[in-house]
Amino acid sequence: MKITRITPFATALPLRRPMKTGGEEMTKVENIFVRIDTDEGLIGWGEASSAPRMTGETVASIMEAIRFLTPALAGRDPRNSAGNLAEMDKHMYGNASAKTALELALYDIAGKAAGKPVAELLGDVVRTRMPVLWMLASGETRADIEDGRQKIAAGFTAFKIKVGINPVENDIERAIAIRAAMPGVQISADANQGWSVEQAVRFVEGIGNALDFVEQPVMGHDLDGMALVARHTSVPIGADEGLHSNADIQRHHDRHAAQGGSLKMIKLGGMTRTYQASKMCGALGMSINMAGKIAESSLATSGVLHLASAAPNVNWGLSCTQQYITTDVVHTPIQIVDGHVLRPNGPGLGVEIDETALRKFILQ
Repeated sequence: MKITRITPFATALPLRRPMKTGGEEMTKVENIFVRIDTDEGLIGWGEASSAPRMTGETVASIMEAIRFLTPALAGRDPRNSAGNLAEMDKHMYGNASAKTALELALYDIAGKAAGKPVAELLGDVVRTRMPVLWMLASGETRADIEDGRQKIAAGFTAFKIKVGINPVENDIERAIAIRAAMPGVQISADANQGWSVEQAVRFVEGIGNALDFVEQPVMGHDLDGMALVARHTSVPIGADEGLHSNADIQRHHDRHAAQGGSLKMIKLGGMTRTYQASKMCGALGMSINMAGKIAESSLATSGVLHLASAAPNVNWGLSCTQQYITTDVVHTPIQIVDGHVLRPNGPGLGVEIDETALRKFILQ
């Protein structure tokens, strides 16, 4: 089997409601989709988000990176996962989001060819039904509490508050109020690098034991700052923007800068490396939040579910983000039932793109 064509699409997907994160209010997300055709008629699809503050990649740069890598992949066997990843690395350093979109599509084809779900190609399947983490991101205490209570009634057991938007004291009050109103569920806070070290220390000291973990309170490259914040609290500190490789995971562990992390394909460079990162976290005794970017379609979410299905743990939650977009672009969107989700069980990623729906959101 050989790759005959690679076609990328740049899209803007509207959100169901605005989200405030890292000091920015978002109403849409810009994601890249890629279709890979083969000489045997099998087609694979991949998706990746643009995230300049996390990966340095924009829609334009991802599109150009995919076009740049296309000649290197043309004619290759899409089932040769290790070889295809090495070929991409040989021709282009970094560009993790572009490689994620391509590798998702390649795994989709490989799974279809083998008649197996992608999770089985990655490793041993540990779980197929998983609780979903819900983001509380309005920035308003009353609205977040109302939203959270509705989701608890619907079966959700894990929540993440977006902080770093308001003054630290306001975020402290908001976190404590949300915890008081929502006992018995997992609640974390994610600052998305929004604080200085001094602000982060004030936050973790101010919340006491109200939260289950605090994610990326300071800049991702600031291991000294992360370690200092961790020394000022008994609440576990998680890394997100600071994790782009297994070496990053090891450094955070060794420096006592994080007790777990959010693993995303667009940071680590695809499914293979994200699965390897999950295995390293498991071996080091670190907790895992397996996540997509703030909003992706059921296509990328399916990739997250296959990874979570094979990962050693997802005890810091599973972030399925197709729930935040107004319109999905697959024929059978992933459904959340009783706050839980089932991993697609069909071959490949287990979802199929609706190209008519996708083309409505293509950027001109």
